[in-house]
Amino acid sequence: MDRPTAPAGAPDEITFRDFLEDLKRARLAVITLMCVFTLAGVLLGLFSTKEYEATTVLMPAAPSGGSSGLGGLAQLASEYGGLASLAGINLPGASARDEALAVLQSELLTQRYIQENHLLPVLYASKWDSAKGAWKSQEPKKIPTLWLANRYFKNNIRAVVDDRKSGTIELTIRWKNPQQAAQWANGLVQMANSYLRNKEIGEAERNIEYLNGLVSKTNVVEEQQVIYALMEQQIDKEMIARDREEFALKVVDPAFPPDKPSSAGPLLRGLLGCVLALFLGVIIVFIQRAWRA
Repeated sequence: MDRPTAPAGAPDEITFRDFLEDLKRARLAVITLMCVFTLAGVLLGLFSTKEYEATTVLMPAAPSGGSSGLGGLAQLASEYGGLASLAGINLPGASARDEALAVLQSELLTQRYIQENHLLPVLYASKWDSAKGAWKSQEPKKIPTLWLANRYFKNNIRAVVDDRKSGTIELTIRWKNPQQAAQWANGLVQMANSYLRNKEIGEAERNIEYLNGLVSKTNVVEEQQVIYALMEQQIDKEMIARDREEFALKVVDPAFPPDKPSSAGPLLRGLLGCVLALFLGVIIVFIQRAWRA
């Protein structure tokens, strides 16, 4: 039986053998492309700025107080005019972990850290004249601001991973100086703990002052018991906060200056360039064959 022939004018099918033949004919161009990409990758690895990653591992610290401090008066507190909520005290308690995580990633904390440690000239070293101690350009639009530094820090330098399965929080700083990377990672944790500790102390002091004024306005024994119990709880929270340095975030493993950069080196970049060039060469040959067909 005769083999059926394709109708006149129908496009030829692209077989794997035909494709290999085209690739063989274009091997010189593909090899040249691979050499160029490999050389570019090696040069990029040699002359690009190396980056280092410093990571600190954290665990949420135990809460400084809660409704358990009220004992059997917790229910009673909710029955007498909502005394706890009036005093700004949440008996069930919000998630301390979520609050600590939010503060650690907050723009407020990052901006304060950048400002207090004078990091603008460090983050934008190319625009800073260290000899004169001033920006190279005095045009307002060319002078970096804290807002820009905050965005740069968030998008390119700091990374926070919340691992709910293990219960840990990892804060990683990626920067060209390994000592500074470790210093910033540890410093941000210290500042977050300090901020949350001061916030807790301030809230406890305000609550105690409010409850002191409230107890003189009632002669009901049960209400007085609730107020005194709430006041005792707030005093305990204040004392614990003042005594605990790692208030909200406990450091399991502090950040240390890394010895090796995290960015790809010349060999790896060269290999990636070679693979990319081979892939592009194959795609180009395939497109040319399909176009001719």
